[in-house]
Amino acid sequence: MTLLLNEQYHLCCYSEIRADLRGLGYHIEHVENKSQQPGRTFDYQNLAASALDSENGLHLFGINAFGGHARGKQEAVDMAKFIHCHLPDCSRYFAYLSDGRIVPADELNAQEMERAEYTIDLLNLNSGFLQTERRNHWEELEQLFEEHIEKGWDLQQLLQLELVPSPDHKLHEFFSITRQFFQQEAEQVLQIHAPALI
Repeated sequence: MTLLLNEQYHLCCYSEIRADLRGLGYHIEHVENKSQQPGRTFDYQNLAASALDSENGLHLFGINAFGGHARGKQEAVDMAKFIHCHLPDCSRYFAYLSDGRIVPADELNAQEMERAEYTIDLLNLNSGFLQTERRNHWEELEQLFEEHIEKGWDLQQLLQLELVPSPDHKLHEFFSITRQFFQQEAEQVLQIHAPALI
């Protein structure tokens, strides 16, 4: 688990929450379900760290669980449609709205749009909990941005704090929302200070 968390900067592979900070714990996720591909049960390339451990997190959410414990993920998964965390360009399929929803990105073709919608539904990525937390994060980013502009503070420093891994190799929650929110400024900071994340 430690290796997976370090590779993922302690973010859930599906929701980008920091389950360790929320007392929700993590579990080892089989990207391609064990029931579908038993031979990949111990294949490291099929493993990821997902939020909600069995002792703490899962009990809080029950049928509203998301990510690896979502209802859809407990059944057969269409791997041709599923956009999983081991795909190198998986983030390009999704966009975030200020109301907290995750949606297919605008520039997708029809097939890609279908894959993005399938994945969002499969993993329950628009659960009430995740929508609320993403909306709160978006509002916090708006406040920080406005405050930095009003006071003439250095936006680059803010972005370094928000987007660059800490010395102990951890990222802030909802990295992709922050990256999308700040767009070009975020890309510049990542290019200079964390090119491995581009």
